[in-house]
Amino acid sequence: MIKRIIIDALALAVATWVLPGITLADPLSVKGVLTILGVAVVFGILNALVKPLFKALTGCLVMLSFGLFLFVINGAMMLLASWLCGQLGLGWNVDGWLTALAGGVIVAVVSFLAAKFIKSK
Repeated sequence: MIKRIIIDALALAVATWVLPGITLADPLSVKGVLTILGVAVVFGILNALVKPLFKALTGCLVMLSFGLFLFVINGAMMLLASWLCGQLGLGWNVDGWLTALAGGVIVAVVSFLAAKFIKSK
């Protein structure tokens, strides 16, 4: 579980660094690292609890789009995580749908690569 949180934190940090629409308050400090870890916990909880519900409700759209609708679901998870982090007082924000969509793609790719790299070691 800790390994998953660290992988999510790494992926979210890359998305935050690459995309100008994802902002982190105080990024170059210990507080910024702790904020990213907190966001990773929130993101992990949402992916464990809410994402399966979204997948179940939109299963037909996922199948009709050959899985491409999963990118929309990932973007929705990014926006939901951003809103929840705002409610919790974490300094992490996603500006809009396109940024969330791109961030979801980046998080998915970096998480996949990091998990493969850690698994191979």
